[in-house]
Amino acid sequence: EVQLVESGGGLVQPGGSLRLSCAASGFTFSNYDMSWVRQAPGKGQEWVSDINSGGITTNYADSVKGRFTISRDNAKNTLYLQMNSLKPEDTAVYYCVLRRSGLRGQGTQVTVSS
Repeated sequence: EVQLVESGGGLVQPGGSLRLSCAASGFTFSNYDMSWVRQAPGKGQEWVSDINSGGITTNYADSVKGRFTISRDNAKNTLYLQMNSLKPEDTAVYYCVLRRSGLRGQGTQVTVSS
């Protein structure tokens, strides 16, 4: 069974940092491109970033470029999202996504507030 389990969310002050993790199982993680998306209250899903299977090519939404860094450890079957200089508008539930299928995990809540 394919599973994606996000963790690392929480409450942080503006300007702070968080590192999200996504543990993957049930498939050969190193063969697949992955993404992070987010959904804020009352809004649609927003693509945040993606990374290719080898971890070489990355892309970012303009809203997070220069502040967020996506990475992966294929030996640990884990996807990461390092989030720095967080803003209140980054508040959302963050999901990792297996790009081939669109499958996503249960999400992890990130709240940026003073």
